[in-house]
Amino acid sequence: MADSVRVERDEDRVVATLDRPDVRNAIDREMIDRLHLLCAELEAVPRVLILTGAGGVFASGADIAQLRERGAADARAGINTHAFRRIRDLPMPVIAAIDGYALGGGAELAYAADIRLGAPSARIGNPETGLGILAAAGATWRLPEIVGPARAAEMLLTGRVLDADEAYAWGLLNAVHPADALLAAAHALTDRIVANDALATRYTKRALLSPDAAHPAVELDLQAELFERPEKHRRMTAFLERRKR
Repeated sequence: MADSVRVERDEDRVVATLDRPDVRNAIDREMIDRLHLLCAELEAVPRVLILTGAGGVFASGADIAQLRERGAADARAGINTHAFRRIRDLPMPVIAAIDGYALGGGAELAYAADIRLGAPSARIGNPETGLGILAAAGATWRLPEIVGPARAAEMLLTGRVLDADEAYAWGLLNAVHPADALLAAAHALTDRIVANDALATRYTKRALLSPDAAHPAVELDLQAELFERPEKHRRMTAFLERRKR
């Protein structure tokens, strides 16, 4: 299988780079298969995932040549939908580092992340209705969670593409960094995440992803388990000793 997704692994993080430069990292079936393999790895051994794109582009969208030939059965199969939802549900946080275009399916992949960082060149949007389809791989439910229903409706119904400043102002980007510092910023954010207790981080993400009806029971159950762990006592003791100094 070609390296349409290049993966660099470390003990506490994985960097996945979308790399189809001839088509601006358009998401094809092979890339989806690679993302499923990566998800299986991160479900088994949880680590922070940094998603980025090669060549100054995150992902220009789904591969239109493949998408044009898909029919009703393919739509119902949710080829991109299930991969992006699996990324969303990974145990540890996912950070998207967006340089250049993140359009259509590329935008929906970015929406699956917990945190999105952008370069000044970032352009994010969903032009699907102009192609006679809808954004069906997460945008209609995930984007309203991020930017609110009115702004999501404007983006999805008009095909509006936000630049980096607009995306930051709307809360779609957490921060904007120079392109040559974007990946370093993603690693710095990862450093802050992995300095915390891994299980507490995983449980926090689980609570964040839980439906409204699950609260507050989900937090209380997860907290009860964390309260009984030696790691909680160790970290709190260390905190109190530092405060005495």
